[in-house]
Amino acid sequence: MNFFKYIKAVGTGPKSNKDLTKEEIIEAIQGILEQKCESEQAAAFLMLLRVKLESQEELAGCLQAFDKYIKRENIPESIELGFSYDGKTKQPYLFPLYGKILKEFFEKNNHIKPLDIVISGDFCQPAKEGITVKDIATNIELEDNIHFFDRKDYFKELSDLTELRKKLYMRTIFNTTEKLLNPANSKYAITSAFHKPYVEKYTKLFASNYENLLILKGNEGTTEVFSNFKYWVNENGKIEEKSMDLKQLDINYARKFENISLEQALAFIENPDKETIKLAKLNVAILLFAANRVDSINEAYNMLTEEKKGFLSFFKNLFS
Repeated sequence: MNFFKYIKAVGTGPKSNKDLTKEEIIEAIQGILEQKCESEQAAAFLMLLRVKLESQEELAGCLQAFDKYIKRENIPESIELGFSYDGKTKQPYLFPLYGKILKEFFEKNNHIKPLDIVISGDFCQPAKEGITVKDIATNIELEDNIHFFDRKDYFKELSDLTELRKKLYMRTIFNTTEKLLNPANSKYAITSAFHKPYVEKYTKLFASNYENLLILKGNEGTTEVFSNFKYWVNENGKIEEKSMDLKQLDINYARKFENISLEQALAFIENPDKETIKLAKLNVAILLFAANRVDSINEAYNMLTEEKKGFLSFFKNLFS
């Protein structure tokens, strides 16, 4: 394989660099995945492509190249949570709490079609060293409505590039395209972005693969929120920014961690306090909204907490 032509295309210099066509980027990415080029060539290409800045067509071509290798299952009535693969260092994970909350919600609201959760994990990837989804999912028993897909099983070719990516220790085109690989043919998805330009980029890249895609500004680039947050929705073909204040929902979560350990993260999940449960319910409300089960996040959160609110209202009315 003449891989040098791709390195030359993206690494000659600002005046001579060129964007690759979709066909070219597919061939280059598949050459890397199948290790048809030297590892040094693959590393040089990924680094130079990142410095050049990937075009939208290159991102789309990379995602399309993956389809040749991904082994998918079929869980259509599910929502895929598009976590980053570099993990968390400042907060634990909430997703193991979602399963029970969802089950209770659908038991009380049996007119609403049930929904499963899909998460994907792998060894930690650059650019930071955090606790990963895989660390959590393989060390705790998940509810049967949460499906963990280990990438070494369904997309071994990309998982096998972990050591090469660690040597680079920088973000590459894979960090962008790997967030939503849809291993379960899910109808719905959530991923995270920090700024609106990336919202538009992710919308162009992923939205056509799902009936609905929700993008929010989550904690540490993940789909989980621990504080006030923004999210973006497509209204009449235009991306609109919305925001939520947790105090308006009577959520007062204030815990902070510094380089959280796996032991701390697991203990947090196994012994959630009242504010953590409220926070988990908010995150489930976001899932229900993204999966078109409700009309708004507020509506879903009220439904998830209405029993408690009703109990309090009863005593307030009793003594008023």
